[in-house]
Amino acid sequence: MTTKQIEQTKKAWPMLSSTLRVPHSQEDYEELVDLLDSLVDEVGEDDSNPLASLMEMIGVLIEKYEDENVPELGEQSA
Repeated sequence: MTTKQIEQTKKAWPMLSSTLRVPHSQEDYEELVDLLDSLVDEVGEDDSNPLASLMEMIGVLIEKYEDENVPELGEQSA
């Protein structure tokens, strides 16, 4: 990342950081799920949509949270 890109990111980050973040709580997780639902409605299956990569990143963050915090269906009764 170039110095110019870092400076541009620093300027944009305050606006993005409330949306694009690693979920650390159930509330964070639910907010990301709501965001993903909205992005799916907006993007659909259009990989050329500028928000498609954001949708993918949010999906990865949700998946990671679920892997670490949501028990598998069979494990819930144990």
